[in-house]
Amino acid sequence: MDFCLTEEQKMVQEMARGFAEKELKPRAAEIDVTRLYPLPVLKAMAELGLMGMLIPAEYGGSEAGMLSYSLAMTEIGKACASTAVTMSVTNMVAEVIHTFGNEEARRAHIPKICDGRYAGGAFALTEATAGSDPASMKSSAKLDGDQYILNGSKIFITSAEHAGVFVVWAKTDKDVGTKGISAFLVGKGHPGFVVGRSEDKMGQRGSCTNEIVIENCRLPRGSLLGQEGEGFKIAMVALDGGRIGIGSMAVGIGLAAIEYAAEYAKNRIQFGKPIASFQAIQWMIADSFTELEAARLLVLRAAYLREKGQHFTREASMGKLLATETANRVCYKALQILGGYGYVKDYPLERYCRDCRVTTIYEGTSEIQRMVIAREILGQEFV
Repeated sequence: MDFCLTEEQKMVQEMARGFAEKELKPRAAEIDVTRLYPLPVLKAMAELGLMGMLIPAEYGGSEAGMLSYSLAMTEIGKACASTAVTMSVTNMVAEVIHTFGNEEARRAHIPKICDGRYAGGAFALTEATAGSDPASMKSSAKLDGDQYILNGSKIFITSAEHAGVFVVWAKTDKDVGTKGISAFLVGKGHPGFVVGRSEDKMGQRGSCTNEIVIENCRLPRGSLLGQEGEGFKIAMVALDGGRIGIGSMAVGIGLAAIEYAAEYAKNRIQFGKPIASFQAIQWMIADSFTELEAARLLVLRAAYLREKGQHFTREASMGKLLATETANRVCYKALQILGGYGYVKDYPLERYCRDCRVTTIYEGTSEIQRMVIAREILGQEFV
């Protein structure tokens, strides 16, 4: 097995790292406090090719591939998780449109995502009654001549406040569970499609998370992605790839936390010497770096399989599960190393802990990942 990166992958990683260190890391605390995201930063990321990394050049994408995407997500997540989740969802939306949209939809939306004319895209799946259980969604879509009429609501929709285009799920047949779910494209400001308040969140506060109200929203028939009833499949395909992105981001957050704590430990004097001299601290640091490296390699394994066109559902869920759970443990170990200083906002550890917490929840909770992994191993009939 070859664990070496290609020259192109190294270049992408170094580019993302340089941008993150220069443009994101100095702003991350301010973004967190103000909840006001500097949109020109997203435009700059688009110009670097970070918003269409899985999209062919024909549509304005950088064609970097899933491995490079994973590497870049780790670097961006290490500097600013709010930016990383925006990048993750935007790449997901672009890929959904490319894979399942018609040519008109591709030409209309993907170039604007890739070059930054759209300040991201949004993935509108979750509802108050349908989080881990999409079959319970209440949003509906009814065909009326050459138009679909959408009604319903969504919650916890990342980037909705700024997104230029939305992928929206609704039931076209309410009687057949997930087989009655379809997916649609909705442009920003479309009549009957209203983005509501932004949630006041614990972490990743620079990334807006909104509710959406949909009332008699009329869409042309061509807004349908794929065929009627394929919406659940579209969501699952997108989430498989999205889990690689969130796992990569979580590794970045964990690395940011433990690297900061390790440097702090070299300079913090207690009992007459740096606390890095004490075995208890050394073992916390050693375990943290070891566990994060294992998680990183598992996420990259999923990215590799995806890039080679092989089945990767199990590996994506394994990578997301291990990376997000590990990163949360590492963040809390890092905070413990700083002691009381880690608990105050003058230091970034408390932000890392808050930002990391949600990674075990969105894109499928840790519990859902375990269900997916078990199903992949045991077979559908046992889960």
